[in-house]
Amino acid sequence: MIEALPAWPMFGLIDDARPALAAARRAGAPAALATIIALDGGGPRPVGTQMVIAASGLSGFLSGGCLEADVVGHAQTVLASGAPRRLVYGHGSPWPDIRLLCGARIEVLLEPIAPDDAAVGRLLDLTRSRRPALWSSDGNRRRCGGADDPPIASGGAFEKRFDPTPRLIVLGADPTALAIASLGAQSGYETTLVRPKGPERSPPLPGVVYRRDSPIEALAAIGLDAWTAVAVATHEAELDLEALTAALPSGAFYVGALGARRRTPERRAALFEAGLSSTHIDRLYAPIGLDTGGKAPWEVAVAVLAQITALRVSAGGAGGRNGEVRQDDVSSRGPAHDPRALTPSRHVDRVRE
Repeated sequence: MIEALPAWPMFGLIDDARPALAAARRAGAPAALATIIALDGGGPRPVGTQMVIAASGLSGFLSGGCLEADVVGHAQTVLASGAPRRLVYGHGSPWPDIRLLCGARIEVLLEPIAPDDAAVGRLLDLTRSRRPALWSSDGNRRRCGGADDPPIASGGAFEKRFDPTPRLIVLGADPTALAIASLGAQSGYETTLVRPKGPERSPPLPGVVYRRDSPIEALAAIGLDAWTAVAVATHEAELDLEALTAALPSGAFYVGALGARRRTPERRAALFEAGLSSTHIDRLYAPIGLDTGGKAPWEVAVAVLAQITALRVSAGGAGGRNGEVRQDDVSSRGPAHDPRALTPSRHVDRVRE
């Protein structure tokens, strides 16, 4: 078991408990699952944030470093006894020596998870099939079902929704496309880079899957659901059109295309000619990304991931968390408009082609 926290909390860069629970399950080892179940006065992490403590390591974090060491210590006791614990930090805590600089009161449910836990098994099955899951636990009894299954009475247990892991599909091969794909993988997206007829050797981008088939074939094989974002950056009009024609009518929550603003009327006209409706075309973010003014590969990548992530975390259910979000809520440019209503833009074109 873990004796002390590592000097650098790299474990906190992972914000999804499922991979660590799956790893412990494969190893046939127990794990302790810590969940913030109540929060008062504000805090660095929201209710529902989780941390996994297992012999193989840590995953996730609950605060800015105030709680983790103490939670790990309690986790060892929980795993040894097999009994859950509720930990309170801040006001009303039995541990006044642990101070929360944020002034919050944080309640944590810490529970042992056996390698064959049925609820975890169901959760991982739903994750593999990319179905949202509803999780409930009181520490002693855990339940998990699909979000579209008949509701299960939780009896006051804590409830949490797990959406499918967000995906990002990047089409392109230039440094900007590589930067978007790399940053997407680092940001927790299941990322695929598509370069039709590209080299057989994949790019040296950790965590990025590489495909060489056509946009239509690649997008169909991957699947475009409500937790998938598509970033088109091929610099080839035919490939852009093929990708957008497949992506815009799909269930993907985000579709963006790289290119100069002055090309928007031409791009919309081509999509109309390809048979897409105004409703589908209006979903397009073009030029792609938030309007930061940056043009270097990493600057554009940051703008793109910021826009995608803002949509994902702000939207309710599919693609996000807390209620529906409008496209113009996260972009000073908004989506591409009908060419007949397009007004001159005062923004500098991101890409001059």
